[in-house]
Amino acid sequence: MNIPDEMNAGPQPLDAFMDGQTLRNHDLVAASTTHLTHKEVAKARKGRRLTINTQRRVLEALNTCLRTRESAPVKVEEIFNYRGR
Repeated sequence: MNIPDEMNAGPQPLDAFMDGQTLRNHDLVAASTTHLTHKEVAKARKGRRLTINTQRRVLEALNTCLRTRESAPVKVEEIFNYRGR
């Protein structure tokens, strides 16, 4: 199935950031206090366009993981190169 180009934003900075921090998709899902799925994290990393609410859930889970590592929190603009719908 081909996905239209307007639905793909290409690999996101989130992917490289998570690789650099040695975080897996499951780490974000486990850290999430909201309903975040493995599929949503995978889509976020690959650049499938997400809603702003899903971007925020990914961001919250990522920042929760970073707090446990005593790293500085990140902003949505640092991990996504587009604004969710």
